[in-house]
Amino acid sequence: MKLPKKYISRQQEITEAYIAAVNAHIDDIVAGRVNDMMHVKDIAAQLFIHPVHLSNTIRLFTGNSACHYMEVRVMDEARRMLADPSRTIADVARQLTFDTSNFTKFFKSQEGITPSQFRKTLV
Repeated sequence: MKLPKKYISRQQEITEAYIAAVNAHIDDIVAGRVNDMMHVKDIAAQLFIHPVHLSNTIRLFTGNSACHYMEVRVMDEARRMLADPSRTIADVARQLTFDTSNFTKFFKSQEGITPSQFRKTLV
C-alpha cells in the first residue's frame, strides 16, 4: 500500500524540523550557550510532537533512528575539536556535555578508535 503524498510531505516536514532543531542545539552547545544535551523527547516537545511519533516518523522517512542524527552531529563536532591540538580530550568532552570516560566510550563506539588514537591519525 502506497502512502498518500500529503503524509509523505508531513513526514519530510517533521524530519527536517527535527534535524534543524538538532543542528541549532549542537551549535548552542559548541558555542557554550547551553550546558546540557537535549534528548529526543526534549526536541519533540519543542516541535509539539509526541516523542514516539517523532521517532517513528523519522525512522519511516529516513530509515535511521532519531538519535542517529544527534550522534552524527556530535561526532562531526568532536572530530573538528579534536583536530585542534591545543584542546585536551577532557576539554572536548566537557564542551560536548560528556565526562571524559563516557566521551571516550561514545567516540570509540562511533569511530572505532579512541579520541587519542584519532588524534594520532591526524599527524
